[in-house]
Amino acid sequence: MRGISASGLPWWHLLLFASICLQFFLGISGDSKSSNTGAKAETHTSSSKTGTKVFLILVGFGAVAGFSFFLYKLWQKKKRDEQYARLLKLFEEDDELEVELGLRD
Repeated sequence: MRGISASGLPWWHLLLFASICLQFFLGISGDSKSSNTGAKAETHTSSSKTGTKVFLILVGFGAVAGFSFFLYKLWQKKKRDEQYARLLKLFEEDDELEVELGLRD
């Protein structure tokens, strides 16, 4: 299961999904390039804001992926501890069982 994220999708599927979402959000943001007199100054500030938005979205995706990975590893550890406890219980010596079977008095 190498290369698979916590959600079960390969990492490149998540990257593709993130890039499509970014294109969608940037397309509907309403930044139309009109022929205003201050269009050059406006383009610079809007591209700066767009870059900030993209960075924040990527950080958000990274935080969610990291948190999901942490929860998955925590769940795996809990499950492994439960299985180990069941194994120990299975092999512990039970005096009552030996007496019932007549192996010991």
